[in-house]
Amino acid sequence: MCGITGWIDWHKDLTQYPSILENMTVTLSDRGPDASGTWITPHCALGHRRLSVMDPANGAQPMIRKYGENTFTIVYNGELYNAPELKKQLELRGHSFSTTCDTEVLLVSFIEWGRSCVDRLNGIFAFAVWNSLDQSLFLVRDRLGVKPLFYSYDNGRLLFGSEPKAILAHPDFPAQISGEGLAEIFAIGPARTPGHGVYRNMSELKPGHCMTMDRNGLHVRAYWKLESKPHEDDIDTTAGRIHDILQDTVIRQLASDVPICTLLSGGLDSSALTTFASNYYNSSDMGIIHTYSIDYVDNDKHFKANTFQPNSDAPWIKRMTEFLGSEHHYLEFDTPELVSALKTAVYARDLPGMADVDGSLYLFCREIKKDATVAVSGEAADEIFGGYPWFHREEALNADTFPWSLATKDRVDLLAPDFIQWVKPESYVKERYRQALSEVPRLAGENRQQNRMREMSYLNITRFMPTLLDRKDRMSMAVGLEVRVPFCDHRLVEYVWNIPWEIKTAGDREKGILRRALRGVLPEDVLTRKKSPYPKTHNPSYLNAVRAWVLDILNDSSSPLLPFIDTAKIRKLAEGDASQFNLPWFGQLMTGPQMFAYLAQVDTWLRHYKVSIR
Repeated sequence: MCGITGWIDWHKDLTQYPSILENMTVTLSDRGPDASGTWITPHCALGHRRLSVMDPANGAQPMIRKYGENTFTIVYNGELYNAPELKKQLELRGHSFSTTCDTEVLLVSFIEWGRSCVDRLNGIFAFAVWNSLDQSLFLVRDRLGVKPLFYSYDNGRLLFGSEPKAILAHPDFPAQISGEGLAEIFAIGPARTPGHGVYRNMSELKPGHCMTMDRNGLHVRAYWKLESKPHEDDIDTTAGRIHDILQDTVIRQLASDVPICTLLSGGLDSSALTTFASNYYNSSDMGIIHTYSIDYVDNDKHFKANTFQPNSDAPWIKRMTEFLGSEHHYLEFDTPELVSALKTAVYARDLPGMADVDGSLYLFCREIKKDATVAVSGEAADEIFGGYPWFHREEALNADTFPWSLATKDRVDLLAPDFIQWVKPESYVKERYRQALSEVPRLAGENRQQNRMREMSYLNITRFMPTLLDRKDRMSMAVGLEVRVPFCDHRLVEYVWNIPWEIKTAGDREKGILRRALRGVLPEDVLTRKKSPYPKTHNPSYLNAVRAWVLDILNDSSSPLLPFIDTAKIRKLAEGDASQFNLPWFGQLMTGPQMFAYLAQVDTWLRHYKVSIR
C-alpha cells in the first residue's frame, strides 16, 4: 500500500513549485515509509510514497511507460488480486513486463484498455494516470471504497491525495469548514456522507467512481454500483457459492513478498478468514500462520455482558488458535495509552473519528507492524450479510432514520442552541437519510418486508461500512501496515446483495447463510457463536480519564469546541456519577465514555488543524 497525491493546474507552470509537491508528498510518509518519488511537468505534478509489498526491489513510482508517441505516468495505492490473470492477457496482446509488481500490470492495462480497464480489476485501489498526449488525468477508486481518495477542484486546478492532509499541505488550500461540514461532524458523525470531504471545497471520490480532468473541466462517473435482480440459486447452492468465492478471495489476498498475518477475535468472520488462510498455508508448506488479537488491561475484571456484546473474545481466541495451531500474539493496552492515542487517531484521519475504537486500532496496528507488513481482517461481513443487531430489531427497522442514528435527538440536546439553529442537525440527518433511500436499487415484486431489508442492506453497505473501512485504512496505514479485507471482494458483495432475507437468515440466525457456508470449515461452537463487536475497554479508569479531559476543555475559555456545545449540560454529565452514565453516542458503537472521547477529539482537531469556520 502507498500514499498518492497530485496537482494539476492549467494556469501555472508547476515546475516552478517543486517544494509544494514535496510537502504534499511528505505528509503521506506514514502510508509509504519505504520510498518516495515525485514527477513534475508544466501542468501535472504527481507524488508517491511507497510501502513495498510486491517486488520490493522494483516498482518505484511514479511509474512511467512510453507507448508510441504517448507517455503514461501512474501513481497507485492498492493491490490487484487478479494481476496474474491480467498480466497473461496483456502478454498475449503483445505487451512485455520488466517487473513482477502489480503497478506495471495496472499501467499497461490502462494503456491497452483505456478507461474501461477499471471493469477488469479485482482489488482495492486508488490511482491516477496522466496521459501526456491528450493532457488528461484519470483517477479511480475501488468499488467498495477500501482505499481513500480526496480531491479539490476549482477554476482549472485539481488537488488530490490519499488523505486530506496532502491537500491541506498546499499553501492555497486553508483548513476551513462550513455549516454543512459541521453538521457532518456533530450530526452525522464518523459515518460520513459518501463523497463529503467535510473540509470546505474538498470532496471524496465516491466508491466505484472514476473521474477525468482535462482542459474541458472535470467529469465524474460511476463505473460500478449494486444492481438488484432475482436470486435463482437454492439455499445449498447459495451456501456453496459463498464458500467458494470467499475461499478464492482469501487465497488471492495472501499474495505477498513480505510477512503476512491475520487479525483473530474468535468470531465467525475473522475465524473463517484465518481458517481459510491457515489451510492454504498448510497445503502450500508456507509454515504456520501468525494471528493477532487485542484486549485491555483488567477488561476481564470489568466486562459485563449485554445484548450488543454478549461475551468476551478471550476464550474464543484460545479455541481457534488451538484448533488451527496458529502462532498467536495477544496484545493488551492500558488506559494511558488509549487516551494518548485519541489524538494520534485524529492526526491519522485528519478528522475526529470513532474515539477509542480508532485509538485502540492504531495501537493494535502499531504493534503488529513490528512483525508483519500485511494483515487480513474481517471487516464488512456484518454489513453484507446483515449481522448487526439493528437488522433484527423492530425499533431500528421502523425508525425513519439511519439505524445508528436513533439517538440523534439526545446528541443534539448537548449542542449549543445557537449552533442548532444554524446547522439544523436533525433536519440534516433526515435529508441525508432521504438521499440514501432514493439511491436504493429496487426489485419489482418484493413485498414491504423484503424491500425494507434491501434498504437496510444498502444503508449499511454504502453508509456504515465505509466508516469502518476508512477507520481500518487510516489507522493501519498510519503505521505502514497494509490491511486486506476479503469480505469486500466485489464478486461476493454482488452475489450476497441479491440473496433474499429469508435465505440470508437461514436457520433463523443472523448471518445464517454464511454460517451454513462455513459448515465443515469452523468448529460447531465457533460457527454458532453470537456476534460480538470490536472490543472496547470496560475499565472505569478510561471513563475517568476522558471525563477529566473534557472538564479541562470546559475550563479553558480559549477552547474552539465551546461555541458548539451546551457547556452546562456537558459539565453536568462530566461531573456526575460515572457509574450511571449511559448516553448513546452515534449508535451502540459509541456510548458513555465514547461521547467524552469524541468531544475531546473534536477539540483536538479544531486546535491542531487551526480550522476556521466559513
